[in-house]
Formats: sequence, C-alpha cells, structure tokens
Amino acid sequence: MSLARTSFTHIVVLVALVVAILAAGLGLARAQTDLKPLVDALGTGDFDSTEEAINGLAASGDPRVADILRALEGRELYLRKDDQTVVRSDGKGREPEIFDPLSGASLGTVKKPVLDRISVNNKIRRAVQAAVGTLTLRSPDADVRRSAALAVLKTREPATIPALDSAIAAETDEAIRTLMVGARGAAVLNSDAPDADKLTAIEEVQGLDARDAMQILTQYAGAPGEVGPAAQAAMDDVKFTLDAWSAAQNVWFGVSLGSVLLLAAIGLAITFGVMGVINMAHGEMVMIGAYVTFAVQELIRTSMPGLFDYSLLIALPLAFLVAGAMGVAIERGIIRFLYGRPLETLLATWGLSLILQQLIRSIFGAQNRQVGNPSWMSGSFDIGLMSITWSRLWIVVFAICVFFALMAVLKKTPFGLQTRAVTANRPMASAMGIRTPWIDAMTFGLGSGIAGIAGVALSQIENVSPNLGQGYIIDSFMVVVFGGVGNLWGTLVGALTLGVANKFLEPYAGAVLGKILVLVFIILFIQKRPRGLFALKGRAIEA
Repeated sequence: MSLARTSFTHIVVLVALVVAILAAGLGLARAQTDLKPLVDALGTGDFDSTEEAINGLAASGDPRVADILRALEGRELYLRKDDQTVVRSDGKGREPEIFDPLSGASLGTVKKPVLDRISVNNKIRRAVQAAVGTLTLRSPDADVRRSAALAVLKTREPATIPALDSAIAAETDEAIRTLMVGARGAAVLNSDAPDADKLTAIEEVQGLDARDAMQILTQYAGAPGEVGPAAQAAMDDVKFTLDAWSAAQNVWFGVSLGSVLLLAAIGLAITFGVMGVINMAHGEMVMIGAYVTFAVQELIRTSMPGLFDYSLLIALPLAFLVAGAMGVAIERGIIRFLYGRPLETLLATWGLSLILQQLIRSIFGAQNRQVGNPSWMSGSFDIGLMSITWSRLWIVVFAICVFFALMAVLKKTPFGLQTRAVTANRPMASAMGIRTPWIDAMTFGLGSGIAGIAGVALSQIENVSPNLGQGYIIDSFMVVVFGGVGNLWGTLVGALTLGVANKFLEPYAGAVLGKILVLVFIILFIQKRPRGLFALKGRAIEA
C-alpha cells in the first residue's frame, strides 16, 4: 500500500511538471506570436509606422524588447525582402548569418541583396531611447532605474507619461523618485496637456538638478498663457540657486588656492620675519620638494610598484630634509655674510635661484615631469552643485595640519621660544645667551623644509618643471606682506583672503588682470597699514 501511494505521488508530480513546462512553452510561443507583428512592423520603411511599432513594443513590457530596440538603434535589424520579416544580423560578408530578433535562434545565412537595413533617424532614436527607458523604469536595480529616468528626461516623450506614473507610484528611492517626477514634468511640458497640468509640471521640473531644470524651463519661458510667466518665475528661482552654488564653488576654489599659497608662503613668513631676508630662491625650495617627489615615485615604479599609494608619505620627510639641508647650507654659505644689506641679499638669492633652476635642468631635463596621484587622491565627489577633487581637498587638510604643527613648534618648544625671542628683539635675545646665528640657520632650514613639503603638495596639481617655484614666489611675498611679516595667523588669513579674491575676480577681469587688481589693493592697503593685518609686537620691531 505504501509503495503504491509513493508511486502515485511521483506520477502526480511528474504530470504537474509536464503541464507547467507545456504551459510555459505555450505562453512563450504566444508572447512571441503577439510581439512578432510589432517587430515586423519596424521594417515598413515609414518612420511614423516605425515609431508606432516602437511604442507598441514598449507597451508590451516584455524584457526582450529592450534588446530588440537597441539592435534597431545600432542598425542591426534588417528586413528580409522575400517574406517581409525583420531579422537581426551584423551584415558582414556576402552571405551574413541572420537571427530571429525575439528568440535569438539562428536562421541560417542569406545573400546580402535579400536584406534591406532598417533606416533610423533622430526621431526614431529618441523614440527608442524613451522606450528603452520606459522598459527599465521598474528594474530591481536602482542604477538601471536611474539611468532609465535620465533617458526619459533626455527625450521628454509624452508617450512615456503612463509608464512614469506607474514607476513613480512604486519607487521607494527618494532621489530616483524625484528624478522620475521631474522627467514626467518635462514630458508633460512637451505635450499638448492643458495649462493647469503644465503649471504643475513646472513645479515638478524645479525639483530636478538646477542645470537640467534651467535647460528645460528656458524653452517655455516665452510660452503663451500662464505657462510662460510661470516658467520665467521658476527660472528666476533656479538661477538664484545656481548663482548661490557658483559662489560656493568660487569660495572653495579660493580656499583651495589659498591653501597652496599658505604652504608656499608659510616658510617665507618665518625667514622673512626672523631674519629680515628677502629670499628670492624660496620658490626653488618648493621646486626641489616637487622633484624629490618625482624621484621617489620613479624609484617606486621601477623597484616597488606595490608601494605607489604610499609614495607621498615617503616623499614628505625626504623633501623636508633635502630642502631643509639646502636651506641651512645657503644660510651658512651665503646669507650670513649679507645681513643688513637687503639689496645684496636679494640679488644673491635671485642669482642662486637661477643656478638651482639650471642645475635641475641639467639633472632632470627641461621638459615637464608628471607626478602621479595615489588612488586615495584621485577622482572627485559632488556636494550639491559643487565638484570637489580629492587631491585639492587633501591639500587643504595638509596645509591646515602643517600650519598647526608649525604653530605648536613655535609655541611649545625651546627652539620656538628662542625663535620668537630673536624675532621680537635680536640684540636682547643675544644678550640673554641665545645663539642667534644658530637660530638663523635652523630657522632658514625650517622655512626651506616647509617649502619642500609644499612642493610635494603642488606636484599633485601641477606638472613638475624647473620653473615651478617662480609661479608662487611673488604671490608668497604678497601673502606675507599683507598678513603681517613674521605672523603665522596673518599668513593664514592673507593666503585665504587673496585666494578667494583671485577666484572671484577671475571670471570678470581674467587671471592676469585679477592678479594686478589684487596687487593694487595690497599696495593701497600697505599705505594704510604698513605692518600688514597682524603686526608683530616687540620693542625692537616698534622702534
């Protein structure tokens, strides 16, 4: 009895499987039969009929339709002349192989004259893009739905409105839903819907990215009736948003430029403030730091490529030591014999800068050298309508870290205390037993070392060349004089102020004229406050 019951159960299961397979096969055959007339209608030669067939295929919701329409857009669909059937082929050779566009099954080969490629124009391409977008609006993949909504937004086909309504009702991702709502609004504006619907559509379009919204609304600002004024008012709101984000982007660019100026000028502020030396070779210390970075990366590329992402971390201390040692050598070998003679010091350091540039040309060549970005400094991200590159962001963070590290050295260490004493009153500091020549050498080395690590940062945003430092030396002096000689907080404020001012002036006056205007402003400012924004305190200084 048990054996009979088991056999009967197996027979029932087997019959159910057979019925299911037959039902699936019949359903597939029926679906293929239902779609076949629409697929064949693609080859009628009449663009209007082709567009109707595309819309009919999209309305079926069959997942195979997207691939067929992409084949149509890619000019892979042909009309077989003998039976007026649409087939798929790459069209290569005298006897190309043809395939059923629905099942993908091979239909053998045919003579090429038997096939007539289905023509497409821009109108058909837009219809295909809208149809493919409609078919993928309900995809389980969020990225696919986002791409579909963008495709519909691009075409703005009114025929996609029902599909968008259905997709919007089912969408759970708020960002994608907002995009779909905006795409629907764009499609309504592109249709012959009543003005009341178009007024609602204008509000929907305003929810899009401001640039996309502005592009769409511009086309309807002059429309008759209530639509034109409403579109114009919406454009004004969007323009205000764009202007606000543009100002924020300029502020970011200014902060980014200011951080670069801070790195280049902060070492100069120390040497200029402590020693009163106008060092025209300071830019070459920046250049040396950049070339140290290049040399480190070349060594890592050839010997240890797996360490490339750590190349900047390796180059930073090396650049500081190399540039710092060179700074000490310059102070001991040249500068200490010229104290109290500013003109001779300026000429000597200027000549030294030319010698260093030529030395680098002799070693590395005159051509620009490109330093690679580690993976963690590559790419960018968006905040609203602002685009921020990782390299610039890390340079800003690095500049802030260098600034506060230097502040800690000057405030919390014996060397810093002695440096501040020499800055405030050199004779008194010497009388108290401070070795001012040693302080001068170490301070010059510290300023040059910081310039070297500034070169490491600059190598990530500019090509490394023998003239790299020359582009920043004048700006560095302006930052130091404007902020207050020898005052680090003044250097920070001065760098950020000049950076932001430059970026706001450039769109209106151009890069060169913008710098000239900034220079004129600094000259006028120094006439009013000769010691800069933050003047140092001390009896010797005030005297």
